[in-house]
Amino acid sequence: MDERLEQQIDFIREIDKAKSIWRQTYISDGTRRENDAEHSWHMAVMAFLLSEHANSDIDVLKTIKMILIHDIVEIDAGDTYAYDEKAHETKKERECAAADRLFGILPKDQGELLLSLWDEFEANETPEARFAHSLDNLQPILLNDASDGLAWREHGVHSSQIYKRNEITELGSKTLWNYVDGLIKKNMDTGNIIRG
Repeated sequence: MDERLEQQIDFIREIDKAKSIWRQTYISDGTRRENDAEHSWHMAVMAFLLSEHANSDIDVLKTIKMILIHDIVEIDAGDTYAYDEKAHETKKERECAAADRLFGILPKDQGELLLSLWDEFEANETPEARFAHSLDNLQPILLNDASDGLAWREHGVHSSQIYKRNEITELGSKTLWNYVDGLIKKNMDTGNIIRG
C-alpha cells in the first residue's frame, strides 16, 4: 500500500474512536446518551435539510465537511459539557493539541484542509461556520426537548446558561434561533429548565 493511502486509512481507523466519546445529551427516546459520531451525523443531515434557513447563502457541502470534523478533536480532548465552566478553562488548549495530532495523521494537504475547516468552525466568522454553530446549538436542544429535558434536569441547567450558550445561534439562522427560543420557553414552563 502506498504511503498516502496508508495515512488516510490510519486516520479513518483513528476517528472510529469518536463512536466511544459520550456526550451529556440523551438520544430522543432517553434510553442512553449519544456519542460524538451520532451527533455529527445528525448535524450533517440537518445541514442539508435546513440550509434554506441560513441567514446567508452557504456552501452546504463545505458546511457538512466542517460539521463532520468539528468534534473529532474530542477523541483526545474529551467532550466538554456545555455548562461545565471549569472544563472550559482548558478546552481550547486541549482541542488545539488534539487537532494538531489527529489531522497530522493525514497526508499533509488533507491534514491542512481539515485543520483549516476546524479552525474556521472555531472562529465562527464565515456564513458556513455560523450556520454550523447554529446547528450545533439546536441539535442538543432538540434532543433534550424530545427526552423531556432529561440531561437538563440531571444537571440542574438554568435558562440563563442556555441563553448564554445560544447567543451565537442567531448569527447563523434567525429562523432556527426563534425555534430554539420557543423550545427553551416551553421547557422552562414544564420545569425541565430552571428559570433564571
